[in-house]
Order: sequence, then structure tokens, then C-alpha cells
Amino acid sequence: MALSLQTLSIETFVLGDFATNAYVVWDEAGPADACWVIDCPYEPEAMIDFIESKGLKPALCILTHCHCDHVAGLSRLRLRLGPINTLCHRAEKEFNEDPNLNLSGFIPPAVSAPPPDACLNGGEMLELGNYYFRVLFTPGHSPGGITLWCAELGVAFDGDTLFAGSIGRLDFPTSDPEAMRRSLELLLQLPDETRLLSGHGPATTVGAERRSNPYLRPGAF
Repeated sequence: MALSLQTLSIETFVLGDFATNAYVVWDEAGPADACWVIDCPYEPEAMIDFIESKGLKPALCILTHCHCDHVAGLSRLRLRLGPINTLCHRAEKEFNEDPNLNLSGFIPPAVSAPPPDACLNGGEMLELGNYYFRVLFTPGHSPGGITLWCAELGVAFDGDTLFAGSIGRLDFPTSDPEAMRRSLELLLQLPDETRLLSGHGPATTVGAERRSNPYLRPGAF
């Protein structure tokens, strides 16, 4: 699925048995065909083929969190496209290499993905072409969940925090329901028209979820 917001282009790929959304994002008016890869799931070949066919050059691979269904394709991505700086939140810097932390130890085969090259804390501003994305710290589903929000374009990549009609699972060993409540409150502070591009399922908006998502009602979890 392709989406254009001003000169920013977003291509969505639904990959692997967990139907994980991964995104290739680039500024058509930006320099040197630089792009971001947001999450790299199992079976990433279609996404890698697309990057090669477009002549794009990944500047960053940003992980919204480091569960196996979001990191399992990192080795293949690097094998095909060469070294790519990979970022994740500091709280999950050990997850990629540890099957018990990235959950693949519970759903074999075990995954050991390349570790991140650098870590985020939340609050950073990341530049892609002519646009800036703020890193929001949105833990709960996992301890290092992040959201990438571009205020100018009204779009946010929120990983497995808030879905269309649902939220990320909270029954994993490192999940934290109270942290999830705070993260959802933070996302609900974004303008209603903000488009949410999540780790699974269709795109939605903050306003649509505010009005109809049953998990946003008091006492829902």
C-alpha cells in the first residue's frame, strides 16, 4: 500500500506469518534517495526487492520495538543491502540477540538478530529529507516501544501500541499494563486527524480510536 503526504512517500508491507506491517519511508524531494525502514519482520524479501527496484538507500532501520516479528528480517536486510544503522529504544538494546526477550524462544525457531547500532531514549528529533519526526516513548506492550510522529504531516508510526479497534498485547513477560495506559494517554494527546500507522492491521486516526476503540474506555484493562 502506498501513501503520499506532501512529498513524503510511505510504502507498507505486510510480512510474515504474524502479518507485521513494515514501512519504507522517503522524501521525494530529499537528498540522495535516502529512506528509512521502519521494522523488519520475518520474510522481508518483498520489501527489500522494492527498495532495490526504487534505487533507494536505507539511511536508518528504526525498530518500534524488538519483538521477533519486528526484527527477524534484519540479517536478510543487511545481507542484501549492506550495513544499515539500526536504532531502537535503550530499554530493548539486548532484545534482538536474546530469543527469550524477543519472544522467539516461545515460538520457535529462535531468532537472534543483529544488535542495534545506537539507542534512543525518547524525545529525539530524527530528520528524513525535509521532515522531522519526534521519538515518543510509548512502552507497555514491550518496555522500549516507541512512536515516530511527524507533526507537520500528521502521521505517526506507533508500532504495537494502538491499533485500529485494539491495542498491543499485554500478556508477555515484559509487558506492563500501567505503562500502556500512560502511552495511550500520550497518543491521545495528538491531534484527532493524526494518521496512525501501526505494527499490525489497517491505518486509523487518533480521532477514530478516541471515539470507538473499546480499550480506551476507563477500566478496559
